[in-house]
Amino acid sequence: MKAIVVTDEAAGRAGMRLAERPDPDAAKLADLSGANYGDVVVEVHASGFTWDELSWPSTWVDRLGRDRTPSIPGHEVAGVVTALSYGAAGLAVGQRVFGLTDWTRDGTLAEYVVVEARNLAPLPGDVDFTSGAGLVMSGLTAWQGLFEHGRLQAGQSVLVHGAAGVVGSMAAQLAREAGAYVIGTGRAAGRQAALDFGAQEFLDLEHDTLEDLGGVDLVFDVFGGDIANRSAGLVRAGGTLVSVAGPPEARPAEGRTIDFVVVPDRTQLGEVVQRMRDGRVRTNIGTVATLDDAVAAFNPTERVKGKTIIRVR
Repeated sequence: MKAIVVTDEAAGRAGMRLAERPDPDAAKLADLSGANYGDVVVEVHASGFTWDELSWPSTWVDRLGRDRTPSIPGHEVAGVVTALSYGAAGLAVGQRVFGLTDWTRDGTLAEYVVVEARNLAPLPGDVDFTSGAGLVMSGLTAWQGLFEHGRLQAGQSVLVHGAAGVVGSMAAQLAREAGAYVIGTGRAAGRQAALDFGAQEFLDLEHDTLEDLGGVDLVFDVFGGDIANRSAGLVRAGGTLVSVAGPPEARPAEGRTIDFVVVPDRTQLGEVVQRMRDGRVRTNIGTVATLDDAVAAFNPTERVKGKTIIRVR
């Protein structure tokens, strides 16, 4: 099968190349001699990746710390199940699925990927594969940050940093749909996009004063650093600062700080995709490229707006 591989951590993105890799062995998968309990093979139709994943230790080593290169990046997938191992509950061969793959195993920038069945959710027939792949990381991250860690309730106020970005735009939509008052931030050029994605106010981080916003019940942070530290002072008593950019140094005086890494969740994917089908949320997809062009897509020459999706089929 064709796949994007990396072999040299020091080379970073410059070390990416399109190569031939062995197809997953469906026979071994079926008799457990070459697979984990509960694995499935997915024929990849669309794939997503995160810009900094070549800096993640899990890209280069397995769970036991052993070198696993050449490794295949990408962890968001939409495709069709082609084989099941023992214990792969809730799915069937031929079923359309989407989901988030394990960080320490080969990823989705390939024609096939082996995934734990529990990491996948059914993809409804009226949702195309590109949209499905574009929903995975943004949908799970926003859902977990807002509702699982942030405990967002209707009537509360939420400050969403990077509200025109891939994750921020989904967080703004889900928060607004849940009945929260949404304040988005970002660069001036992203104002209209943030408002279109559900923010009711917008603050230009380059020209406006963050502290002028007053108090909020929840901060959803994707930037980290100084922005996260200054945001801690905006959190009301009992509120939460949720970050996906590392733990902030500053903490709310009378609130909580939670730094988290997104995890797969079949139920949450089902919740988000249903909202897409109902027209309550939409993906923020920018570039769509082929697998042959994935190396170039992973190494853009200019700032990219929206999620980049690789159409494998």
